[in-house]
Amino acid sequence: MLNNITLKNLKIGAKFNLLLILVFIVSILGSGIALSSVLQGRAQNEVASQAQILIQMVNAVRDYTQNRIDPLLEPRLDINPTFMPEVVPTFSSKEVFENFRKKPEYKNFFHKDATLNPTNLADKADNFESQLVERFRNDSNNREITGFRNLPEGEVFFIARPLRITQQKCLRCHSTPDQAPKTQLATYGSENGFGWQLNQIVSAQVISVPSEDIFANAKRTWILIMGLLITIFAIIIFLINFLIKKTVIQRIRRIERIAQKVSTGDMSADFEEISNDEIGGLAEAFNRMKASLKIALDMLNN
Repeated sequence: MLNNITLKNLKIGAKFNLLLILVFIVSILGSGIALSSVLQGRAQNEVASQAQILIQMVNAVRDYTQNRIDPLLEPRLDINPTFMPEVVPTFSSKEVFENFRKKPEYKNFFHKDATLNPTNLADKADNFESQLVERFRNDSNNREITGFRNLPEGEVFFIARPLRITQQKCLRCHSTPDQAPKTQLATYGSENGFGWQLNQIVSAQVISVPSEDIFANAKRTWILIMGLLITIFAIIIFLINFLIKKTVIQRIRRIERIAQKVSTGDMSADFEEISNDEIGGLAEAFNRMKASLKIALDMLNN
């Protein structure tokens, strides 16, 4: 009730400004929420796209190693005096990715074939990566897991895919120590990387892409666009308010002042309106009413 009384006591200009402010606030909030959603979506698509490209690159290196390098070097595993890790797809993809990371702008990009029981302990899965492997094992239809993760270098977007033993020849190095090349045992020992089985998921291939800068750019873009929108809305509201005041409020106030004079008996006052719009029609109607009132008053006086 108090609000209704307050609104009734407000002038037309104040009511109109209040309405404009409400429209302004609703428009800015709606635009801000919609724009934020769009920019956040685009930022996430950008980091996901980067991760997809990198994982395809890594898999291309793995395929090349497995199909071209391995057939050339495998016959030499038993006769070479030292183990040749170049025959291992995981080693090749890791080395290529490390060369990629040497450029400063890519130093926070990461790749790892996170393995529960690796031959090389550098590939040992941490707790988070171990959970990814277990999720793939528990759901054989799951082909990809994506999400965000906090690392010491900052927040990253990751893509994880399962790595499964699909070829029998891979088990030579990973079934039992007596089947493995002696050079492999001399390099990595006989304690790790064995007991693997055909069609078993042993690793999660994880690509991590830094996301903080991309989302920070999206936030800066949002702030810039919202600043422009607020400025544009403010200018529009100012212009509308100015035009309404000039073409409506001031003319109504002038008619009100003249009507006040007429109501006190000043018949010399005239409702001067040369416009043919609704306010001009109202002024003309008041002039006719004033003339009729004057005639009535003259007749009473006579």
